[in-house]
Amino acid sequence: MSKHALVSFTGNTEIHTEITLTGSKSECNRALIISASSKGAVKVENMSIAADSVTLERILNQISTAAPHQQTVDVGPAGTAMRFLTAYLPTLPGEFLLTGTERMKQRPIGILAEALKTVGADISYAEQEGFPPLNIQGPLKQTQATVKIKGDISSQYISALLMIAPTLEQGLTLQIEGELTSLPYVNMTLNMLEEAGISHSWDGQNISIQPQPFKAATLVVEPDWSAASYWYSIACLAEKAEITLPYLKEKSLQGDSRIRSIMTAFGVKTTTTAQGITLTSTDKDFGSEVLDLKDCPDLAQTIIVCAAALKQNLAFTGLETLKIKETDRVKALQNELAKIGVTLNEDNLVYTLDCENLHFPERVTFSTYEDHRMAMAFAPLSLLIKEVVLEEMDVVEKSYPDFWKDLQKAGFTVTVI
Repeated sequence: MSKHALVSFTGNTEIHTEITLTGSKSECNRALIISASSKGAVKVENMSIAADSVTLERILNQISTAAPHQQTVDVGPAGTAMRFLTAYLPTLPGEFLLTGTERMKQRPIGILAEALKTVGADISYAEQEGFPPLNIQGPLKQTQATVKIKGDISSQYISALLMIAPTLEQGLTLQIEGELTSLPYVNMTLNMLEEAGISHSWDGQNISIQPQPFKAATLVVEPDWSAASYWYSIACLAEKAEITLPYLKEKSLQGDSRIRSIMTAFGVKTTTTAQGITLTSTDKDFGSEVLDLKDCPDLAQTIIVCAAALKQNLAFTGLETLKIKETDRVKALQNELAKIGVTLNEDNLVYTLDCENLHFPERVTFSTYEDHRMAMAFAPLSLLIKEVVLEEMDVVEKSYPDFWKDLQKAGFTVTVI
């Protein structure tokens, strides 16, 4: 039986704490693939302890030493690992069955797999067309150097292709079709490749990387801004807060660092210090503009739950990729916000909160849908609700294993039920 977390905050809703966050899952997963592609020339420091990164590191270590015969590579629920390995495994000699959880088998991979097939990868679908598991036969014999890929799908498809590009005989040119969403994540990949000695050109809609060697380098993974977002939410909902988050940089590669500017309106001031950043609660000043989250979709649940709790009928765009994440996050938000009387209405890709009937019962149980971000986005509501129960508390292992422990450090009571 899965464990649930009963979270409460019995203090006077004043929070003073320092929380050291794990390394960024997004940076770490890219660094691991770049390191593997470099055949060890690139080292990685401050590795993330997120389950996704631990899984990817274990897999890369196993396949790098295994004999080239068919191997089953099981990523479990690690979506980033699935996408990055879909591109990386075809570059290796051997046969692979790349698979994951039942939910992973429902998450589309066809756009990336077909793009790889156009440049010569031997990939077929073991079960349902366009979805994992995948049969992969390497090494890739490159047939062309140009591939077209839609810009408004997961940026991880684009990053996956960019990271294998320098190792391909002809390099790779990506022709991005339409608007590029999650641009910061593509920039993160290119910046990390640059740190490892890989140059690129970006002309209009085309990103090109020529075949070239990696240089000896060390990629130092910054703490995770996605994890920091939950502390912004806590700072916002507390009566008074001063929360220090060491080692976070003012100029970050991570798109989720945008939480700094977004949460200014929510009454959270960010101060950069020699140690990192400090969050302090200040006056709230909401505007009327629609918040576009297409560059930082992983922040959506945190921001939307926070706005709902503050009875702000805000509107959002850029949420389309949320429907193919660990769960359909839009539907999950709609289901769970209804428990506090809030609706999230969708109209032509604009999502608007209606908080007219907002109320806080004495106790609420929120489902998490096997989604780490659902658990962590709703947990801060324990500052306003006497008892908050989060189902399947272990889902946080995916990106922030110390979440419950850190909540306790900040003065929350977390009981396993």
